[in-house]
Amino acid sequence: MTHQSRPFVSSQITIWWRAVRPKSFTATTTPVVIGLGCAALDGRFALGWAFLTLLAAVLLQAGTNLLNDYFDHRNGVDSSASLSPSGVIQQGLLAPRAVLAGGMLCLGLAALLGIVLALHGGPLVWLLGVLGLAIGVLYTAGPAPLAYIGLGEVAVFLAMGVGIVLGTYVVQTQSFSWMPVLAGAPIGLLVAAILHANNLRDIETDRVQGKRTLAARFGRGFARWEYAFLVLGAYLLTLSLLAVDLRLGLSALPTLVTAPAAVELIHEAFSTADPARLNRVLRGTAALHGRFGLVWALGLCALIAAPLLSF
Repeated sequence: MTHQSRPFVSSQITIWWRAVRPKSFTATTTPVVIGLGCAALDGRFALGWAFLTLLAAVLLQAGTNLLNDYFDHRNGVDSSASLSPSGVIQQGLLAPRAVLAGGMLCLGLAALLGIVLALHGGPLVWLLGVLGLAIGVLYTAGPAPLAYIGLGEVAVFLAMGVGIVLGTYVVQTQSFSWMPVLAGAPIGLLVAAILHANNLRDIETDRVQGKRTLAARFGRGFARWEYAFLVLGAYLLTLSLLAVDLRLGLSALPTLVTAPAAVELIHEAFSTADPARLNRVLRGTAALHGRFGLVWALGLCALIAAPLLSF
């Protein structure tokens, strides 16, 4: 490689890194970690399968992000003034066809890894993998994109909450349990809250562009209460775990330390209609989801380690 070509290669890597939006990867890594913790509570953990599951989830997220940027651009939803996308198409850093090809490549690699995981995990992993890929593609593609008809929150709740947690658990254990389904529900609500914060910010522009999210369809008042429902619902579901599965509930109790930040975000969402301030709510919700998952993972580790430390 010549000296002159190195800056170009470095620049392209930086652009593609920006395009896949790595800050969003916690939306998939968090449920994988929680799924692994659930499996470990049941005495099952295989590092190799854990790594492959995590890699498949990240590739699925990266591919979905790229396809979303491509189809939002093609459908005229994103512009150079938009706060939402990576901006690589709008700013001329990558051609739309290149972003589409990159998205298909990431989804293709995720599918190949998914086949390996399904051959190990069984029929349920096949089903969850196909549904995950379908949601990733149909989120902004097709004649009725899920994000454009008010089904975005439902889609991400199922795919990036319950689906990934359960799928990760089944790959580790080759069996079904309600524990990862219960664990995936609060995670899924917070993932949906991230998406909804985005929609709350973009109500006016989405209406102009014909994107019928729930926020655009029912208005700002409804959207604010939906945001509060999603965020507070995650904590209420977490507390309810104590009555359903004591081990899981105890491991999740430390997540309550993140509740003050959640209340602050809800207050901010109710107090402003300024897109710049709501963009901070969006970033804060994503950070809350990551911290919530991290603290829960630490709680799971503590519960798993407790018998090993007893005498």
